[in-house]
Amino acid sequence: MNNKIEILDYAAVGLGPFNLGMACLSENIDSLNGVYLERQSSFDWHPGMLLQDTTLQIPFMADLVTLADPTNRFSFMNYIKSQGRIYSFYIKEDFYLLRNEYNQYCQWAIKQLDNIHFDTEVVNIDYLNDEEVYLITCKSVEENTRIFYKAKKLVFGTGTTPSVPSCAKPFKDEISHTSQYLYKKSDLQKQKSITIVGGGQSAAEIFYDLLQDIDQYNYQLNWITRSPRYFPLEYSKLTLEMTSPEYVDYFHALDADKRDQLIADQKNLYKGINQDLINDIFDLLYTKNLKGNVKAQLRTNSELKQMKKHESGSFELIFHQNEVDKYFLHKTEVIVMATGYKSQIPEFLDGIKDRIKWDTKGRFDVNRNYSIDINGNEIFVQNAELHTHGFVTPDLGMGAYRNTHILNSILGKEHFCLEQRIAFQQFEVTADEEVFIENPMIAE
Repeated sequence: MNNKIEILDYAAVGLGPFNLGMACLSENIDSLNGVYLERQSSFDWHPGMLLQDTTLQIPFMADLVTLADPTNRFSFMNYIKSQGRIYSFYIKEDFYLLRNEYNQYCQWAIKQLDNIHFDTEVVNIDYLNDEEVYLITCKSVEENTRIFYKAKKLVFGTGTTPSVPSCAKPFKDEISHTSQYLYKKSDLQKQKSITIVGGGQSAAEIFYDLLQDIDQYNYQLNWITRSPRYFPLEYSKLTLEMTSPEYVDYFHALDADKRDQLIADQKNLYKGINQDLINDIFDLLYTKNLKGNVKAQLRTNSELKQMKKHESGSFELIFHQNEVDKYFLHKTEVIVMATGYKSQIPEFLDGIKDRIKWDTKGRFDVNRNYSIDINGNEIFVQNAELHTHGFVTPDLGMGAYRNTHILNSILGKEHFCLEQRIAFQQFEVTADEEVFIENPMIAE
């Protein structure tokens, strides 16, 4: 290994929208030298769910850069202008971007950046005490050769992986996940029965997509979720203030158990279904039913407990109906798991585990500035702080704000303006208004 490797200011691992936004924001900072390392050969954002008419659940202003730097050349408005579609977008009068359009926008930005390295898999990271830098060992996916980088700081945006219930893991190669939907759609529609397990936005989009063709293929379509109802995404304006810096401050200051409890109770704030889509599903069911009973079944309060494969190739599923405390058998030819994604600790961190803060549950103990290292200013994470920063963590609208924090920390100064207070409401109890009651009475 060449000991004269250039020492970078930072190295970012993974290239999803969050790290891409950071690359765009830092592109014109001459004093900052960083690289972005991605093992995939190109950028394609959730390609298995790029259905034709699906949109993001956030307005277009929550693009890669605008909320941090409205003048940045990588804004969506600059992109749409460069494509000759800005007037069409204006006439369309829709704040919510098509998911395919957002994907194309990200790909447009990538083509203009020269510090993004695809086909580069990080396999190990060590800390060199004598140089006070991190040594990143990578493998070239195409050439199977080793590549080395040295960096003062690290930013991890390695994303999440598809998750399925434990009883489904033995069959993971024989069932589908929403992440694979478009690749499996034609095969799914050849079957006599399809069951979607899960109750979020992706489940709703797939159910609606398959429902449109139910007459043509004549399959039985089932949608089963453990949620007590098909929750709409709560999107009222005062609720949206919970995506503010003040609420993140408030949430981060709570003890870990309270934060975990809140996250469990706030799923409809970040895992709900677009209300228009819920209405479209009902309307389509109503329309289809005019021709006779539509072969569709929707069930709530039902949690998958057991699963086995029949000799015929079909599946037998045991669900528990939580409210009536009864179990029931459900048979289906194929299954689509809409059971979300989970974070996992990358193996390449083994060499620097002692430099990272961990909580009692083995998760990153993320500081308010999104750092996880013992010094609080060397290793940063993107979308790995749900348990410390709240439900807004995976929201694309959080990307620019979080990148403002991270880049300012790396630079050691406030290069980007960081809003401190934007909400009308107050979340915390301040020191000057707190009172102590010796024998508080519980109201009856």
